[in-house]
Amino acid sequence: MDPISERLRARHPQRIHLSLERMRTLCAALGDPQHRLPPVIHVAGTNGKGSTVAFIRAIAEAAGLRVHAYTSPHLVRFNERIRLAGRLIEDGPLNAILDRVEAAVDAAGSEATVFESTTAAAFLAMSETPADLAVVEVGLGGVLDATNVIDRPLLSVITPVDLDHAEFLGTDLRGIAVEKAGVLKAGARGLIARQTEEAMAAIEAAAAAVRAPLTVMGTDFDAWAERGGLAFQDQSRFLDLPAPTLAGPHQIANAGLAVAVALELDLPEAAIAGGLRAARWPARMQRLTAGPYGEAARAADAELWLDGGHNPHAARALAEALAQRQARAPRPLALVVGMLANKDAGGFFAALAETGATVFTTPFEGASAEPEALAAVARGHGLGATACASATEALDRALQLGAGRVVICGSLYLAGEVLGADRGTWPD
Repeated sequence: MDPISERLRARHPQRIHLSLERMRTLCAALGDPQHRLPPVIHVAGTNGKGSTVAFIRAIAEAAGLRVHAYTSPHLVRFNERIRLAGRLIEDGPLNAILDRVEAAVDAAGSEATVFESTTAAAFLAMSETPADLAVVEVGLGGVLDATNVIDRPLLSVITPVDLDHAEFLGTDLRGIAVEKAGVLKAGARGLIARQTEEAMAAIEAAAAAVRAPLTVMGTDFDAWAERGGLAFQDQSRFLDLPAPTLAGPHQIANAGLAVAVALELDLPEAAIAGGLRAARWPARMQRLTAGPYGEAARAADAELWLDGGHNPHAARALAEALAQRQARAPRPLALVVGMLANKDAGGFFAALAETGATVFTTPFEGASAEPEALAAVARGHGLGATACASATEALDRALQLGAGRVVICGSLYLAGEVLGADRGTWPD
């Protein structure tokens, strides 16, 4: 664990407690930095939030804007969560900001969770660093998420809504969509990804209640893969754009949503094209060729990919990406899977069942599922599965058995361990 994460875990409760009362109190003690941010693009949704933020940031920076970004979780270092005018926050300024946050918590005689404290720290740092735009990702839900003390965003964005965090948000898709739609605010346009009919109905009702105008993918604009690139069309224009750098067909939709945001900001087409080429977002169908894992795969003449998707919706996107790749160049496929114990492993493996992959399950630091229990779930969905003691052992066994394409997947925490094994692959 990196020093900043250790500091936060030692000082603040790690539980998730969805409420805005403590966050409002903390922000007030800090001078309400959330009201002193540059224009904010607030991004909610179940999957694709981080990738969409990465595309928006890359496009805006290609247009010459200075952009703050707040995302979660981090993979290797806590600093990944806070980007100030294009650069990751450094340890010295971050520790100084956390000192001020913790002093405010103590002065109020209250407490703040890890996420509340880090969100307050991000807002304070971003409010004191000049920039043209701030892109803020919701942590969990929307209505009661700590970031939702932002009450005047420039734009609100909702990526695809699906099932995740059932212990907090439940298993009713309409109810989950209502939670996500909590980022919609009066007068701020909402840019909405393609949704199920049930989720879209809930989002439209929430938007009407606060009088937020909507621009909806599939109705007002759309994006699709065409001739090796990305085609985008809205009601007034057609753009022939390069393919996004992030791999997988689901990234076409994420990139298309970011293009719609960019057009709302009146950013030029050249910047949009440049941003799509420049965007980086680690552990989302990321090809690994370096570090101990990448080198082991190369020595075996195998492809190695890393993907942090951890719910059924993400697994469906992964399955689609693999189906495309397997259709172009078939290779024996293996999955190295580690998941948090509270995730829907059954839904995850059900989505991947038709890949016919051989599965090797692994633990990781933290509350990971037991490898044998995870393997049993995979077997229950018709996948051959073997429990292993570590990701290294799992990869070795997959390669020994002749896998030519391996994906390490199931958790961003597992992805962080893999990236952290080699500093050269650390996110920057």
